[in-house]
Amino acid sequence: MINSIQQFLETGVPNLQKATTDYSKDPTDFAGFVYRVRDEALKFALDYIAETLSTCDQMIRDCPKRLEEWEVARTDHKTLLISIGAIRFQKTLFRNKRTKTTRYLLDDMLGFDPHERISEDAYAQLLTECAQTSYRKGGEAVSILDTVSKQTVKTKIHALEFPKEQARRGRKRKAEYLYIEADEDHVSLQFQNTKGDLEVNENGRKLNGMINKLVYVHEGITREAPHSKRYELIKPHYFAGAYEGKANAELWDEVYEYIENNYEIDSIRRIYISADGGAWIKSGRRRISGLIYALDGYHLNQCLLKMTGHMLDNAQEAREMLCETIKEGKKEDFLSAVDMLLFYAEDDKEEKRIIQNRDFLLDNWSAAKVRLTDRSAVGSSTEGHVYHVLSSRMSTLAMGWSRKGADRMARLRAYSYNGNDMLSLVRYQKRSLAKAAGAEEATELISEVKSTQYKHPAWGKYVDAMQVELSAEMKKKMSIGLHSFIWKLF
Repeated sequence: MINSIQQFLETGVPNLQKATTDYSKDPTDFAGFVYRVRDEALKFALDYIAETLSTCDQMIRDCPKRLEEWEVARTDHKTLLISIGAIRFQKTLFRNKRTKTTRYLLDDMLGFDPHERISEDAYAQLLTECAQTSYRKGGEAVSILDTVSKQTVKTKIHALEFPKEQARRGRKRKAEYLYIEADEDHVSLQFQNTKGDLEVNENGRKLNGMINKLVYVHEGITREAPHSKRYELIKPHYFAGAYEGKANAELWDEVYEYIENNYEIDSIRRIYISADGGAWIKSGRRRISGLIYALDGYHLNQCLLKMTGHMLDNAQEAREMLCETIKEGKKEDFLSAVDMLLFYAEDDKEEKRIIQNRDFLLDNWSAAKVRLTDRSAVGSSTEGHVYHVLSSRMSTLAMGWSRKGADRMARLRAYSYNGNDMLSLVRYQKRSLAKAAGAEEATELISEVKSTQYKHPAWGKYVDAMQVELSAEMKKKMSIGLHSFIWKLF
């Protein structure tokens, strides 16, 4: 670290002074001044971090405890992309004298995979950007000074695993009513299993569709502001992903686990599930007992509009009549009203549309009745949430996905909307790797240099102060931290 600071003092500081002098000659070029200062600061930061890691590796080499069990096999240089640029540092491959196995002890200390090319902070930036925009922009956002390819981003996304629902810390929340809403987003696939395997139907359209499922739990709705006309959900929590086949049961188990971990079950009077009647959604009632199914208000209104659109000026009256018959709960009266609508249908197309929506409402009769009569069943917002959480990133534009990519991106979007930290997700990917013993103590290796107040702005005094503090305080802290790590490691 001494070398990087000394180099900065010899070259970086004069460059900063020159930038200041040039700016004083042309104060209008403020942006150029900012860029020059930024570049010098970043260059110093990269050099400083790289030298710090090389110094750590050298201290492992020099440690007497290491000599008892490990011998030097060779010295390598590793290039690592971090959130501000790429660094290159020294690391030593050690061979165990007894087992003959080889390890990079520096990687053990840092918690790095031996083949890792992107640091945790850079990985987190990649995920943050990629979740909002595209693989390409995620690759560009990974670091200030460097980028990675779309293929690298894709590989990272496909490899993601997500943590299971954890028990709430502290007391669980109390809620009289809970609401579960569910819907799906239709995305386009580039292929089903392998490239080139898409089939075409009789109309010439590719059979390349799949669905991502969205489920969210909340405590109701409230106004965004006291006099606002806009509403927002109270404490929403999102679940999203493909969950195909048997995995659909896992989705509903995760929903129940979230409710059980975060709410006092005894305090809940009712749990409503609002949806469009899809089979995968109805199966949730078999996984979570006691749910009250309410038909999604959007789809209910869509059915009523499609059944009465041909009635022209009398359409509103016809819809009100259908609602009243559903409220009364008599299917015979509902069928009689539908027969009247069929009588006024002008062609087979209108008749088919009326019959299809009639059958849909009959299949979801109790759910439609709950939607129209139970005031506790708050209005549904699934269409808007499907767009914001999934469609805006995955299906609004012409995009083609793989099944794994679509599933992982949906889960990443839900993870982001739940307010979770991307760095925590990155660190979760390493949960199965054994922690290097003494990793907590090893954090002392990277210590902050105490700030020093100066009475005079002379560069010579600045240099002297930096050199004295680094040579004494920093080396002492690094030595204590690293030796503690090594003794516990072996």
